[in-house]
Amino acid sequence: MNSEMGSSADGDRGSDSGVSGRVLDIYPLSCYYFGSKDPILLKDETLADRILRMKSNYARYGSRTSVVAVILVELFKHPHLLLLQVKNSFYKLPGGRLRPGESEMDGLKRKLSRNLSVNEDVDGSDWEVGECLGMWWRPDFETLLYPYLPPNVKNPKECTKLFLVRLPPSRKFIVPKNLKLLAIPLCQLYKNDKTYGPIIEGVPQLLSKFSFSIIDS
Repeated sequence: MNSEMGSSADGDRGSDSGVSGRVLDIYPLSCYYFGSKDPILLKDETLADRILRMKSNYARYGSRTSVVAVILVELFKHPHLLLLQVKNSFYKLPGGRLRPGESEMDGLKRKLSRNLSVNEDVDGSDWEVGECLGMWWRPDFETLLYPYLPPNVKNPKECTKLFLVRLPPSRKFIVPKNLKLLAIPLCQLYKNDKTYGPIIEGVPQLLSKFSFSIIDS
């Protein structure tokens, strides 16, 4: 079951506890407000255009780093992952590429403010970016990604890092009108590479070290 929002209306809180691992607090979807704002500019390009752009960026900046957010909410007593849907077709985690010289924390907060906050010019201090959950590597100018860096690859073209972002008990999500913010249950993502791609499909496994604590509203 999918729940759509957007175009419609603390540090590590856990501790090691043996088998249970660390505790991740999740608040109900009903705790949050969802609204919309003006559309953002999206690159409308073919796969060939994207590869040419990647080659141009690599020649200018070298290997690029992308940072994306893993954000969870509760719905029907089950953890759901917040995803952005672009053009009613593909899904992505909120985030994007870093600017040259930009830190991972600052870059992710900037991207979250641009895609999920009412004002993209704020410093993003209200986003609680936590630990890096995992990394994916693009060895060459192609769509193939690996959850590790192959030992024979000396100059990877891109690295995507997934960060856990913990939500407070309430906040406003303001989403561009040409994007949809969806809450997808973790059980629907697992082994569903064809729909969501390898990075999103792998999120449930990355979260397996946590135990979920559903906080009643």
